[in-house]
Amino acid sequence: MKIALILTIIIPAILKSQPNCEAFLYYGDSLRYKACKVAEKREGYYQFSKEYQAALDEAIAIDPGFAFAYEAKSTAYLKSGDFVSWIELMDKAVALNPKEHLSYRGWCRYQFFRDYEGAIRDIEKLDSLSKYDIGHSVNAHYHLHVARALCYKALGQKEKAIAIIEHQLALSDYDPGLFDYLHLGVLYLELDNYQKAETSLIKQQEINDLAENRYYLGMLYKATKQKEKAHRELETAKQKYQKESWLFDPYTEPMDKIYMEDIDQALSLIDKMD
Repeated sequence: MKIALILTIIIPAILKSQPNCEAFLYYGDSLRYKACKVAEKREGYYQFSKEYQAALDEAIAIDPGFAFAYEAKSTAYLKSGDFVSWIELMDKAVALNPKEHLSYRGWCRYQFFRDYEGAIRDIEKLDSLSKYDIGHSVNAHYHLHVARALCYKALGQKEKAIAIIEHQLALSDYDPGLFDYLHLGVLYLELDNYQKAETSLIKQQEINDLAENRYYLGMLYKATKQKEKAHRELETAKQKYQKESWLFDPYTEPMDKIYMEDIDQALSLIDKMD
């Protein structure tokens, strides 16, 4: 499986950090404290190793309600492509502590499995349980509400996706993500709302200028018969792509990603315009 191969090669940890064991002791949960300390024995070992998994198995044997241990065990299965074992472990973690683990399961459903409906359910359930901001994806690239919006886009509900992203961007305490305006601009472009698409894609330049936002801006100008502007933006997109300034994720292909062949094809079409 292609995804499994990528997950095996790319090694960075994608889980939350180890809980503070002393906090369990402080609140009088000596069993959870003991399990937590045992789980620490996995540190320094590769996630596929016997030592790593054995430490977590021991922690679970001590305290079967220690949700973190199930999520930590699941990582190796996700990376190896054993998605059945991964979801079994993640479901246990979520059942034991939904507020802590719904975000990770929901993000993985979006990122790795394209389970858009499942991701939406997890994120919306987390939102219903939380009194505070539900936070970002594990890789920190997306606020979870923006990820939810992308799920709705994938399901064909583009107007709803736009409404979610616009609402998130309007919050006074929210700093726009690295790709928020890119995705918003593409959504508007796909709905032929060229004015708002242009505004969003230009805004993306101010935050994180990529080959993608330049490409889509070029396609916008092509659609509105502005040949010179279209050519300029596509050439800029090409330069940025050559410098590897593009939408990138080490695990899977991001939504709205483009490639050099897309740029070259668009430039060829622009050259044929009257």
